[in-house]
Amino acid sequence: MKRYRLWIALAAVVLLLSGCFGGNVTAVNRVFGESQIYNKWEIGSAMNVVIRLFKNEFDGCTLTELKYDEEVSEKAGGAWAEHYGADQGIVLVSTFRVDDSGGDGSLNPNSTYKNYQWILTRSGIGAWKLQTWGYG
Repeated sequence: MKRYRLWIALAAVVLLLSGCFGGNVTAVNRVFGESQIYNKWEIGSAMNVVIRLFKNEFDGCTLTELKYDEEVSEKAGGAWAEHYGADQGIVLVSTFRVDDSGGDGSLNPNSTYKNYQWILTRSGIGAWKLQTWGYG
């Protein structure tokens, strides 16, 4: 019986700690903008892919804004799609804060990143695939 309680306590600690790491996406402002290419659902599903990765990979960072800007996306999206052998490409732009840890060590501690780009592609009406991110 004691061993059973120990396993339950350890599982509770692991579950508690698993929610303490990763990027903070609780208050991200999604800006959809106007689009002649994609509907709001398509843009939103691309945003969901970025938010999921940010939450899992950007420890110590807080995503404050994620935006679709048709001009930015049109300028580069097609070239990215061609580069990755896809039919469509979309570029999302974000703003996020980094705490004093510097994220994974590759980001500047206590800083804000603006116009940080996320490149996604898809073929047909398939799911968006996040290909790369950073400054373009």
